[in-house]
Amino acid sequence: MGNALLAGVSGLKSHQTMLDVTGNNLANVNTYAFKSSRVIFSELLGETLREATEPAGDVGGTNPIQVGSGAQVASVDRVMTQGGMVNTGQELDMAIEGQGYFALNDGQQDVFTRVGAFAVDSDYYLVDPGTGYRVQRYGNEGVEEGFQTTDDIRIPYDITLEARATENISVTGNLNGDASNPSTSLLGSGILYTCPVGNVGTTTLLSDLDQTSGLVVGEDINIAGTDSDGTAVSAVFDIAVGSTMGDLLTAISGAFSGATASVFNGEIRLEDDTAGYSQTDLMLTYTANGGGAPAGTFELPDYFTIIRPGGEAVNDVSIQVFDPQGISHTLSASFISNTSGVWDLVMTSVTGDIAAFNDRRISGITFQQGGNYGGIVGAPPDNPTFQLTYGSSPTTVRPITIDFGTVGGRNLTVSGEATGIASASFSNQDGYTSGQLASMSTSREGILCGLFTNGVSKDIASIKLAVFQNPSGLSSIGNNYFEITGNSGDPVFTRALSSGAGSLRGGALEQSNVEIAAEFVNLIQAQNGFQANARTIKVANEMLRELANLIR
Repeated sequence: MGNALLAGVSGLKSHQTMLDVTGNNLANVNTYAFKSSRVIFSELLGETLREATEPAGDVGGTNPIQVGSGAQVASVDRVMTQGGMVNTGQELDMAIEGQGYFALNDGQQDVFTRVGAFAVDSDYYLVDPGTGYRVQRYGNEGVEEGFQTTDDIRIPYDITLEARATENISVTGNLNGDASNPSTSLLGSGILYTCPVGNVGTTTLLSDLDQTSGLVVGEDINIAGTDSDGTAVSAVFDIAVGSTMGDLLTAISGAFSGATASVFNGEIRLEDDTAGYSQTDLMLTYTANGGGAPAGTFELPDYFTIIRPGGEAVNDVSIQVFDPQGISHTLSASFISNTSGVWDLVMTSVTGDIAAFNDRRISGITFQQGGNYGGIVGAPPDNPTFQLTYGSSPTTVRPITIDFGTVGGRNLTVSGEATGIASASFSNQDGYTSGQLASMSTSREGILCGLFTNGVSKDIASIKLAVFQNPSGLSSIGNNYFEITGNSGDPVFTRALSSGAGSLRGGALEQSNVEIAAEFVNLIQAQNGFQANARTIKVANEMLRELANLIR
């Protein structure tokens, strides 16, 4: 009966532990990312009254006779099943779907949690707002931009994303190869010349133009450019007494073999005499005789706008680009073809303060028989770049590379005559103005992506996750945190969707995995077990009392 009392006591203690664990599970039913626990009982070492014997001759063997001495708690294990997801709408909330723990640092060591309810402190660090522990980063995202300098993730609300000049433009779509309507090339100065009396015409004296001052006889207007066939053009117009706008137009026309200069509403224009593929270009500069700075002033265009490009077929495109100061400019260009089906891309105009067009044409763009992009031909082939100089930095030539896709690819295509639909466009460019961080989102790979006020998206940081060989071996230290133990294994640091780690869901939190119905059943089982063991003690006690009464 003594063993019965001891067994009953051990049962009471074991079921009391079961009740404690169940109560803790129910208490944390609404604790984000809480992992419930379960109790495993084991039998205590019993008393052996008789050893087992083996068969001998005609006599069979006997089993051992043992009397148990009760139960004990063998282990309290965490149930590491995935909790449900609840969408919070908070951009800094994160939930792990699958294996892994967020790594935070308390200033001395890393701790680990499944709760991703984060916030930004006054120093712009990403932290657990309940403890101030800082969330750790993985990889090099955000380092080049200056967003991240330590292992602690910093949210750059206080950093201005500096403006970036456009360096690359992508082209996509289809060119219409219909060559049934060739056009004539038409260039314009962009400057509308005026004079005090009446409209500017061929008889207007250059010295009467509002755009001139102090012209000196003998100073030069240098005429340069290319003829329609690509031949270089070079001529000089000497300013003489009584020089008129008509004299200048005659000099320009004489420099070209098949183009005529005119004045239209005060604008100097140059138009080819015949339609078709043309490389006509014109530049005018005002210098002293023989070069150098002139004594007078004559406002001349930095470049001539191509009002209408000359080609067998013409497809226009445009896009907004940015200079180094982040100022936007609209860059317009045209694809033009020759009779052989070879295309050029010519920059027709750029709005805003432009100092010069240093290279406005990409020549020799070809297509394969099926219409796929075929590369650039030539000896040597032309570089696929425009070069221009912005007025804000007139000494620096800015190249802009045009990406037509890979040879044989279908980023840019051409269709046959009379059947093509013109859809070619500048689809993307890499420049932007300056901006501040406006909002953030988290990718499935755990990358924090920031959207800035200039419309640019930048990777800010990658969330560090820790994966353990035995996550059930982690030790809880409160505040939803765990620390490593000798049986958990060392953490393997990684990012989401790598090295066994799960994915991240932004704007969500993981719920507790406590099953209320199962816990209520556990409560009943704990109560029944406790009552049964209490009954064992009561019966053993009554029997001992009866034994004591025998001697009365």
